[in-house]
Amino acid sequence: MKKKNKYVLVLGLLALVVSCKQKPKTDTSDKTDNEKIMHENQKEGNHNYQSDVAFLKEHMEIIELSDANGMGKVAVAPSLQGRVMTSTAVGGEGQSFGWLNYDLIASGEVKEHFNPLGGEERFWLGPEGGQYSIYFKPGTTFEFDNWYVPKELDTEPFELVGKSKNEASFKKEMQLLNYSGVTFDLLVERTVRLLSTEKVADVLGIDIEEGINMVGFETENILTNTGENTWNEESGMLSIWILSMLNPSDETNVIIPFKKGDEAELGKIVTDYEFGNGAIPADRLTVLEDKGVILFSADGKSRGKIGVSPKRALPIAASYDAKNQVLTLAHLSLPEDRNKGYVNSLWKLQDNPFEGDAVNSYNDGPLEDGSQLGPFYEIESSSPAAHLAKNENIVHVHRTVHLKGDKDKLERITKKLFNLELAEINAF
Repeated sequence: MKKKNKYVLVLGLLALVVSCKQKPKTDTSDKTDNEKIMHENQKEGNHNYQSDVAFLKEHMEIIELSDANGMGKVAVAPSLQGRVMTSTAVGGEGQSFGWLNYDLIASGEVKEHFNPLGGEERFWLGPEGGQYSIYFKPGTTFEFDNWYVPKELDTEPFELVGKSKNEASFKKEMQLLNYSGVTFDLLVERTVRLLSTEKVADVLGIDIEEGINMVGFETENILTNTGENTWNEESGMLSIWILSMLNPSDETNVIIPFKKGDEAELGKIVTDYEFGNGAIPADRLTVLEDKGVILFSADGKSRGKIGVSPKRALPIAASYDAKNQVLTLAHLSLPEDRNKGYVNSLWKLQDNPFEGDAVNSYNDGPLEDGSQLGPFYEIESSSPAAHLAKNENIVHVHRTVHLKGDKDKLERITKKLFNLELAEINAF
C-alpha cells in the first residue's frame, strides 16, 4: 500500500486548505453587474482582458504596460507586491491570461493565513516548510493552523520607484524570521518589463511568424542581504520563488523538457508530490524519455503537483491550450553550476533542506467535498538558495510569453523547442 504523504508543498495545498475553510461563493445576487459578468466569465473560462482590468481597477491601482501597437498589454498591481495580474496578446478584447479570484477580490476580505487573489505572475520567497521556513514560527508544528504567508509577500504593497510605457519597478525592505529563529534583513527589487518580439525571438531562438499575436514580459527579481550576518547552510537561506496562475481548459497540457541522462548521476526525472490521494495517474502525467519531455494535464480538474530538480531542469517550460490555440512559454534563469542547492519546501523537518526543485507545475482540482479554489494551473520557477554575505545579492529572471495564432505556425515553434508536434501534446 502506498503511504500517504502528509507533508504538502507549495500553493497547491495552501489554496486547497483555504478553500476548505471557506467555499468560493456561487450566489451572485448581491454583486454589481460587472462582478456578475466576471463571475460568469470565471465559471465558463471566458476571460476578456479589458473587462478584467476594469474589474481590477474597481478594487486596486493597476499599472498597464503596452507594446508599440497596443496589442500586447500587461496589468500590474503595486499593492500586491508588483504582481502581474493578467495580460493579453490581441488588445483589450483579447483573451485574459491570468487567473483571478473575483469573489475574494470583490469582497475586500483580508484572510488570516493567505489571500489567494490570483494573478498571472507573483513574487514569493522560499522555503515554505522545513527547519528554515519563513512561513512557520519557531517551535510550531507543520500544520495549516500554524502556517502564515509573511504579510510582506501577501498583503503589503511594494513601493513603486519608476515606470514607463513598457516597464515598472518596485522595491520592498523586509525583516523575516525563520523556523530556526534566524532573522533575515533584506531588500527585494522587482522590475516588470514588456518584451519585444525581437527580444523574445532572440532569447528563445525561435521565429515568430507574421500572423502570430504575442505578449511577452519578464520580471527581474533581485534579493539583497542588508543585514550583518551571512546567509548559509547553518542559518538557512532564502530563495526567489516565482509563481504563475493561469486559466486551464480541457485541452491544456504543461510541457517541461528535462536533461536526459543516467538516473544514478542526475536523479529521478520528475517528482510527483502526492496530496494524500495517491500518485498522479498515467493519463494525467507522462514522461516521453526519448523526447526528453514531461507532459502534465492542466485542466484544473484534479489536484497534483510535479517538480524537476536543478540537475534535470532546462531554462524553459511551457503549456499549450489547444482550445484557444495559445502556446505559453516560461523562460527562467538557471545557474551554470547545477550542483547549487535549492531550498526544499516540504512541511516537515528535513534531512536534505537544500535538495529542492528548480521548476514546478501545479494543477488545481476538486477537494473530496467537490469544492475547489480555482480552477487554475501554475508554472513555477525558483532561484538557487541565496548564500549571501552583507550587501551581496542574487538575481532571478522569469519570462512569460503567450503566442496565439495559426496551429501550423505554433507547431513549428513546439518542434524547434521541444521536438513535439501539437498532435503529440493534444493526444495526452
